[in-house]
Amino acid sequence: MSTTNTDVLVVGAGPTGLLLAGDLATAGIDVTLVERRPHGLGNMTRAFGVHARTLEQLDARGLADELLATGTTLTTARLFGRLDLDLTRLPTRFNHLLVTPQYEVERLLERRAVDAGVTFRYGTELRGLRQDAEGVTAELTDPEGTPLTLRARYLVGTDGHRSSVRTALGLPFPGHSVIRSIVLADVRLAEEPADVFSVNGSGDTFAFLAPFGDGWYRVMGWTRTRQVADSEPVDLDEIREIARKALGTDYGMHDPRWISRFHSDERQAPAYRVGRAFLAGDAAHVHSPAGGQGMNTGLQDAANLSWKLTAALRGTAPDPEALLDSYQSERHPVGAMVLRSSGAIVRLAMAHTPLTRATRSLAAHLVNAIPPASARAMGMLSGIDIAYAPAPGTGRPSGRRAPDARLREGRLYELLRQGEFVLIAPGGPAPALPSTAPVTAKHLIRATWTDPAKRTAVLVRPDGYVHWTSN
Repeated sequence: MSTTNTDVLVVGAGPTGLLLAGDLATAGIDVTLVERRPHGLGNMTRAFGVHARTLEQLDARGLADELLATGTTLTTARLFGRLDLDLTRLPTRFNHLLVTPQYEVERLLERRAVDAGVTFRYGTELRGLRQDAEGVTAELTDPEGTPLTLRARYLVGTDGHRSSVRTALGLPFPGHSVIRSIVLADVRLAEEPADVFSVNGSGDTFAFLAPFGDGWYRVMGWTRTRQVADSEPVDLDEIREIARKALGTDYGMHDPRWISRFHSDERQAPAYRVGRAFLAGDAAHVHSPAGGQGMNTGLQDAANLSWKLTAALRGTAPDPEALLDSYQSERHPVGAMVLRSSGAIVRLAMAHTPLTRATRSLAAHLVNAIPPASARAMGMLSGIDIAYAPAPGTGRPSGRRAPDARLREGRLYELLRQGEFVLIAPGGPAPALPSTAPVTAKHLIRATWTDPAKRTAVLVRPDGYVHWTSN
């Protein structure tokens, strides 16, 4: 049995694992990524929407503009036929939703990871793991079924809702199925719909339609009258019938390139960290596809964890264990929030009693009529308003998302492409950093406000959140 060594072993080459591995390798960390699927196997997945905060994260990696060219941008999200969210009001240069297939996201992230030097092992499956004070030993099998051992200082499971890493750690995955027998398809339409990214339905049936921008549309549907197992066949006629009931027309759907039936669970692991092993993405949380937050939440997990692992491995964190623990304290509440919000959307879409329909109508009216409520809904759906509790000793302004400020050296998110902390300050000598800052001068980018009247200093983390603000 052969043994190899690496700093970080990432298990699972979906979007979450690819972004994480690329971040680490860009920072000079030795990374091995294993994936049980053969390389090049098509991955027709359910994810298709990239929200504003994720586009900001991709911008900080130099990928957002290229990804935008692969799909179409939507400026309005309509729910239940009456609740309209005007995404152009989001305080970001990405004030829209990008509709593009998940494989386009994976393509760009894989290219970045390859360029950064990540070692890929496709067709390789995790069979077990054990930990000690110095690292993790993973038992794997290669494409020929030959056992091999890989020793890593840290391991991250990004291997989906049936995570072998989560199973090997003995972690439960509590939750339940929120909706059964959802049908999905990518189709062409004879008629262009007036409303896109719209969830409509009667309570007994609902459907969702969104364009990819290349002539293909994603359609998702559900009906209370056909609740069958995932293994039951689904054809275009079934999807057309659901669309006609929910949307009033099937828009002449034809030539499906992919059709699937699935059920949607709401589950979350109680711990995202066990010793030197971590969970991210669907390995840590799964939820309703309503709102299109699944892939986005996983990518945000990766952005949060990568710089913390980097600081721990570089030895720049004053308290590396506390820093790594903050991954759980910051991201677990976000996963729980996404479960609640996506679950609320799908339950309101399924509303069929007079009381639940009245509740849906009232909720839609309030969000439409009260600008702060609308802004809050858009901010949470897009990820723009997600913030973390301030780190100890940093003061209340920390923990929030850092806007893409124009600086003398360029845009903030362009500077973040170097994968380091950015200290924004007035001109002159650099201010003293707090003792809690997990960064040294070697890994710090200095930037200057364009407005000479600004006297505040701000330390921005590599994931684009504020670590510290001076008085």
